[in-house]
Amino acid sequence: MSLSVVQGFSKSLAMTVLSEIGDKTFFAAAILAMRYPRRYVLAGCLSALIVMTILSAVVGWAAPNLISRTLTKHIATVLFLGFGLWSLWDAFHEGESEELAEVEAELDADLKASSETSRANVKDDDAKKKNRQLFSQLFSPIFLKAFSITFFGEWGDKSQIATIGLAAAENPLGVVLGGIVGQALCQTAAVFGGKSLATQISEKFIALSGGVLFIVFGIQSFFATIES
Repeated sequence: MSLSVVQGFSKSLAMTVLSEIGDKTFFAAAILAMRYPRRYVLAGCLSALIVMTILSAVVGWAAPNLISRTLTKHIATVLFLGFGLWSLWDAFHEGESEELAEVEAELDADLKASSETSRANVKDDDAKKKNRQLFSQLFSPIFLKAFSITFFGEWGDKSQIATIGLAAAENPLGVVLGGIVGQALCQTAAVFGGKSLATQISEKFIALSGGVLFIVFGIQSFFATIES
C-alpha cells in the first residue's frame, strides 16, 4: 500500500470520527436503534454513509480534472481552515447543544405520521399485501427509513464537503477507505451504545477536537501547495 493511500486513509479516518461523533446522523442512529432491530438500522445508516462517502470522494477526485490542481489545493486549504474556525467558534460560543432532543422530536413526528399512513392503508387487498411482503423481504422498511434519514441528513453537511476537499488533496482511495472505516466505527457505537452513549458525549469537546484537526489539515494543505 502506497504512502499516499495510507496518508489519505489516516486523515479521512480521523476527520470522519471527529465529524460524525455527536453529529445529527449519529444521534438519529442511536434513537432509531432503540425503536427498531439494530441490524436493519445499522445496515441502513451505514449504507447511506458509505454511498455518501464514495460520491463525495468521486467529486473530489474529479475536481482537479475540471480545474487546475493548484486552484483545487487552494480551495481545499480554505475549506479546511474555514471549517476549523467554524468548529472552534461552535465549541467556545454555543456550548452544549440540544441536538439530541431535536433529532428525537423529529423522529417522533415522523413515526407518528408513518403510523397514521399505515392505519389509513390497512384495508389494502391481498395482492398488494403479498407484493409488499415480497418487497419487505428484499428491502426492509426499517432499512429504507434509516437509509433515507441518514442520507438526506448528511447531504450538504460539513463532513461531506470536507470529504470532497480531502479527496481533492489526497489519494481518493485512501479517503474512501478511511471514511468507510470511520463511519462504521461511529455508527456501530451509536447503534449499540444507544441513547445512554449519545447523552454522555461532549459536543463541545468534539467540536474543539475537530476544529483543531481541520486547521492542521489546512496548514498541511497550504504548505503542500507552496512546495508544488
